[in-house]
Amino acid sequence: MDTTQQIKTILSETLNLGNRIDSVSMDTALLGNLPELDSSAVITVILALEQTFSISIHDDEISAKTFKTLGTLRDFIEKKISEK
Repeated sequence: MDTTQQIKTILSETLNLGNRIDSVSMDTALLGNLPELDSSAVITVILALEQTFSISIHDDEISAKTFKTLGTLRDFIEKKISEK
Protein backbone atom coordinates (compact mmCIF):
# COMPACT_ATOMS: atom_id res chain seq x y z
CA MET A 1 0.00 0.00 0.00
CA ASP A 2 1.44 3.38 -0.94
CA THR A 3 1.75 6.36 1.39
CA THR A 4 -1.28 8.17 -0.01
CA GLN A 5 -3.54 5.14 0.41
CA GLN A 6 -2.27 4.53 3.94
CA ILE A 7 -3.03 8.15 4.87
CA LYS A 8 -6.50 7.89 3.32
CA THR A 9 -7.11 4.72 5.34
CA ILE A 10 -6.02 6.48 8.54
CA LEU A 11 -8.27 9.46 7.80
CA SER A 12 -11.20 7.21 6.93
CA GLU A 13 -10.89 5.09 10.05
CA THR A 14 -10.06 7.92 12.44
CA LEU A 15 -12.80 10.24 11.19
CA ASN A 16 -15.34 7.52 10.36
CA LEU A 17 -15.66 8.78 6.79
CA GLY A 18 -16.74 5.48 5.25
CA ASN A 19 -17.08 5.68 1.47
CA ARG A 20 -16.65 9.48 1.53
CA ILE A 21 -12.88 8.91 1.58
CA ASP A 22 -13.12 7.69 -2.04
CA SER A 23 -13.87 11.24 -3.19
CA VAL A 24 -10.79 12.66 -1.44
CA SER A 25 -8.05 13.47 -3.97
CA MET A 26 -4.61 15.02 -3.62
CA ASP A 27 -6.11 18.52 -4.02
CA THR A 28 -9.00 17.98 -1.62
CA ALA A 29 -8.96 20.47 1.24
CA LEU A 30 -8.91 18.75 4.60
CA LEU A 31 -9.20 21.48 7.24
CA GLY A 32 -12.47 23.31 6.84
CA ASN A 33 -13.75 20.78 4.32
CA LEU A 34 -14.05 17.72 6.54
CA PRO A 35 -16.12 18.76 9.56
CA GLU A 36 -14.93 15.65 11.39
CA LEU A 37 -11.35 16.95 11.30
CA ASP A 38 -11.44 19.17 14.37
CA SER A 39 -8.58 19.93 16.75
CA SER A 40 -8.98 16.75 18.79
CA ALA A 41 -9.27 14.63 15.63
CA VAL A 42 -6.03 16.15 14.33
CA ILE A 43 -4.24 14.82 17.42
CA THR A 44 -5.72 11.36 16.87
CA VAL A 45 -4.71 11.43 13.20
CA ILE A 46 -1.17 12.50 14.12
CA LEU A 47 -0.84 9.65 16.61
CA ALA A 48 -2.05 7.16 13.98
CA LEU A 49 0.38 8.56 11.40
CA GLU A 50 3.26 8.29 13.86
CA GLN A 51 2.40 4.69 14.65
CA THR A 52 1.76 3.60 11.06
CA PHE A 53 4.86 5.17 9.57
CA SER A 54 7.15 4.79 12.64
CA ILE A 55 7.88 8.51 12.70
CA SER A 56 7.88 11.21 15.34
CA ILE A 57 5.99 14.43 14.69
CA HIS A 58 6.85 17.35 16.95
CA ASP A 59 4.32 20.00 17.95
CA ASP A 60 6.21 22.77 16.16
CA GLU A 61 5.97 20.83 12.86
CA ILE A 62 2.19 20.88 12.82
CA SER A 63 0.33 23.73 11.17
CA ALA A 64 -2.78 24.33 9.12
CA LYS A 65 -0.49 24.23 6.08
CA THR A 66 0.41 20.59 6.85
CA PHE A 67 -3.27 19.61 6.84
CA LYS A 68 -4.31 21.94 3.99
CA THR A 69 -4.86 19.12 1.46
CA LEU A 70 -4.27 15.40 1.22
CA GLY A 71 -1.29 16.25 -0.97
CA THR A 72 0.35 18.54 1.58
CA LEU A 73 -0.18 15.96 4.30
CA ARG A 74 1.30 13.21 2.10
CA ASP A 75 4.31 15.40 1.24
CA PHE A 76 4.89 16.10 4.94
CA ILE A 77 4.71 12.40 5.85
CA GLU A 78 7.02 11.36 3.02
CA LYS A 79 9.54 14.00 4.16
CA LYS A 80 9.37 12.63 7.73
CA ILE A 81 9.87 9.07 6.45
CA SER A 82 12.93 10.12 4.45
CA GLU A 83 14.44 11.73 7.56
CA LYS A 84 14.36 8.49 9.54
